[in-house]
Amino acid sequence: MISKDSIETAYSFMHQKMRVYIHSSMAWQRDDIEVAISSYVDGMNSELYTLLSCGRNDYLRSHDSFEEDIRNAVSQLERMLEA
Repeated sequence: MISKDSIETAYSFMHQKMRVYIHSSMAWQRDDIEVAISSYVDGMNSELYTLLSCGRNDYLRSHDSFEEDIRNAVSQLERMLEA
């Protein structure tokens, strides 16, 4: 079961981190945000993660696709909150 609280919490955390990430020009800051998000998803509601990731194990955990993944996750979470 995915609670509205878990969606709101994930959205708040990821939205805030995404905003800093996309506007940061400091590699160390972007890396720190990637680590924070990866750590967060390790403990988040597993059903919510599976839904967001569409079964991709490296979703929000891969440096190469992180920016695309975080934008996608925030967008999906936003739609869930509007529903």
